[in-house]
Amino acid sequence: MGQVMFIVWRESVEALLVVGILYAWLKNSGESARKGVAYLWAGVALGIAAAIGLGAALLGFTEILSGDAQDYFQIAMVLIAAVLIVQMVLWMKKHGRTLKRDMEASLQKSSESSNWWGVLVLVALAIAREGSETVIFLYGLGFGQGGAISGAMVAAVLIGLGLALLTFYLLQLGGRIFSWRLFFRVTEVMLLFLAAGLLMTGIDRLISLGLVPTLGDQVWDSARLLDDASPVGNLIATLTGYRAHPAVMNLLVYAAYWAVVWLFLRRAQPQARPVRAA
Repeated sequence: MGQVMFIVWRESVEALLVVGILYAWLKNSGESARKGVAYLWAGVALGIAAAIGLGAALLGFTEILSGDAQDYFQIAMVLIAAVLIVQMVLWMKKHGRTLKRDMEASLQKSSESSNWWGVLVLVALAIAREGSETVIFLYGLGFGQGGAISGAMVAAVLIGLGLALLTFYLLQLGGRIFSWRLFFRVTEVMLLFLAAGLLMTGIDRLISLGLVPTLGDQVWDSARLLDDASPVGNLIATLTGYRAHPAVMNLLVYAAYWAVVWLFLRRAQPQARPVRAA
């Protein structure tokens, strides 16, 4: 359940970052701005409720489906989760540097007009976005599929939440331990590998249903070095997309995935402004 713990940890830290930025601004911007704190927490509660509602809807919808329809739906959710992870990394790559400034500018406008409902909506949307992504990721990883949620899965979620709170606290201490920039760089790479793992899971299931050809059943056999059916190998396979017996289709999709990710990452890089000649 390491992948479940990682997803909950990373997404919770992002949500805490948003709440932390808004809370700090409201608490340090005078008496009038502090009135917005109640709206902040109401937005947090509303966002969490929206994410829980999505989770309940997913599980309920799965129970309605049967046979191939359920398989197709679960494969679609796995692939959607992979796309969302890449989209999240690209979004943070593009907006991470200005996230705090943009949020504070939005809060300034709300403060000047005494429109604290704008704060509630902003927070609710931010939390609902992170929470909804978490729900889809967890579903893609098999959380709650088949109508059962194991104690190990629940424990992984709780540990992930606890680690997120600890990480947020340590990051608030500043660069004495490790920085936000380092945190996001490392976890962005891990998320991209996790998306690759989800993509490979989806391709494997499409192949097993006969919807996608293998183009060659086994390119190599590296099970003696690392068997993806073993506990450690299975974890690495889930987190990176590693396969001990890859089909040609697996390799083609994996290579195409990293080519597309590399292209989009280049486009998401902030462009340096040209220096004007004096």
